[in-house]
Parts: sequence; C-alpha cells; structure tokens
Amino acid sequence: MTNTTTSVRKIIQDLRSVYVPTPSYRKLETYFQSLLDQRRADMAAGLISHARGIVLVGQSGSGKTTAIRELIRQNRNLIEADPSQDICEFIGLQVPSPATMKFVGAATLRALGYPSSGDKQGPAIWDEVKIQLKLRQTCFLHLDEAQDLARYQTDKERQSVVNTLKSLMENSYWPTGLILSGMPDLKKIVNQDPQLARRLYPVEIGRLHAIREVEPVLDIVQKYADRAQVDTHSSVREPLFAQRLMHAADYEFGLMVELTVQALSKALISEGSEAPLRLQHYADVYFERSAAIDALNPFIAEDFARINPRQIFGYDGEGT
Repeated sequence: MTNTTTSVRKIIQDLRSVYVPTPSYRKLETYFQSLLDQRRADMAAGLISHARGIVLVGQSGSGKTTAIRELIRQNRNLIEADPSQDICEFIGLQVPSPATMKFVGAATLRALGYPSSGDKQGPAIWDEVKIQLKLRQTCFLHLDEAQDLARYQTDKERQSVVNTLKSLMENSYWPTGLILSGMPDLKKIVNQDPQLARRLYPVEIGRLHAIREVEPVLDIVQKYADRAQVDTHSSVREPLFAQRLMHAADYEFGLMVELTVQALSKALISEGSEAPLRLQHYADVYFERSAAIDALNPFIAEDFARINPRQIFGYDGEGT
C-alpha cells in the first residue's frame, strides 16, 4: 500500500469517527449526565433509590445507535463501559428475535458474561439478571431495537414486558437505569404504563425539514469537507443540493451524514485530495447503494421528490 493510499485511508477513518452533535443528542447527553450524577451521589451516600432512564426514538437511519455510542465515548472517563472487565457500569445489547422476555433475559445475561441455563423460565432468568447487574455494578442497561419487545404481542404480554422493565429500575437490591432505543413503535411500550413513562426521559430524533434544514445541511457538508481538506464544488454548495441530499437520506440525519462521508470517500479514493467534492460523487454513491437508474437517482433526476429513497434496484414496474 502506497503512502498516498495509506494517507487517504486515514482521512476516511477520521471522517467516519467524527460525530456532529444535534439538538436531540444534546438533550440525550443532558439527561444522561443528570442520571449519572444522581446515581453517583446516591452511591456515595449509601442510598438506594428507584432509578430512572431514557427512551430514545427515531426512524431507521436517524442515528440512534451512533448517538448512544457517542454518549458512552464522551463519558468514558466517568463510567466503566468495557464488558470484558469485572465492573461494567454500562451494558448494551440489541433485543433478540423473537423478543420474548425469556430470550431477552438470556441475551442480557450473555451480555453480562453469564451464560443462562436454557431450561429456566423468564422470571427465573430475570432474577439472575438482577443478581448479575449487582455483581457487575451495572448502573445502566441499554436495549437497542426495543420496539421489538412489543411486536406481535397482546396488551397483556406487553404489560408483562413493562412490569419486567420497571422491576429493574425499582429493584431494592440494585436499581438499574434503562436506556431504551428504537423505532417510534417503542412509544407503545412506554405509554402502556404511566409509571414506566414517568421514569423515562423522552428523546426523539426528528426528521430533517426540507426547507428549515437547508443551511445546516450545507454547513455540515462543508465541515466534513474541511475536515478531509477537500474543496467543495459549487454543485454541493447550493440549496437545491441540500434538498436533494435530504431526500436521498429520506430526511434522516444519520443517513445524510453517512452519504456525505461516503461521497467524500469516493472523491478521495477516485481522484485524490486535489479534486473537489462534487454532486456526481453523491450520485455515484447513491447508485452503488441502490442500483437506481439516473431517472430514479435523487442527485440526478429533475423531479427527485417523487423518488422513494428506501427502494433499491430502481424502477420496479410501478414507478416509485
């Protein structure tokens, strides 16, 4: 690998590691800091009180998982979050499928480094979870894709889920704060029980606004280009470009940033740092992601607003 190639790869790695804070993230960070400070104060005073948590909702591609990852990275000096260590104050896992409380409990035990016996029922498994949370001194349990906890379940089954979640935060043995993240359907679980809703700070990552976010989106693209030390062509500095980019990302912040990093990567790899970032780089990236013909590429088509950016392979015989 040449020195030039190595340099380009390092720039791309750096771009992928950059996180752009949003108002939703600032809200998430504020709530987490409040919960962490209260937990530290309670532990220092030898007090055991009911824990609270956070529920983070957003559509696919909004940046929920990245936001949680950045939250832990920013607090790495305050909280132990390495699951390979005996003490792990933050444990995270994705809700398994099928999302029965038994399977979720078993997955939580595995995340805690404690294998579960397959013949135990859900309540017994969650009793083990509570013991392991105490032994690992886990203050926060993060369940990602938590909307699956209520999928295909009756109201009674969902209430059982709610009761289990509440029991973790209300456990007098070792209360654990919950961080639930998922699609908007997650609201159904939270609103199933007013007591659970009161114990969770709500944060929602909204979709980008086609008009209001034009300037912020252009600013983000420019900042990423500056970070990569790449010039920007006039084609990616116009309001119409920002609208194309937002539509291509289905108005989700996380996807918008992902497309920008990939477009810059395409520019750097194909043309080097001397060439500017252009609209064509975005069009090429979109084609690689979707296989869409030009007429269904938001960066090329004149009537881009009619395009469904969630489809791949382009034209399916039914227009959009």
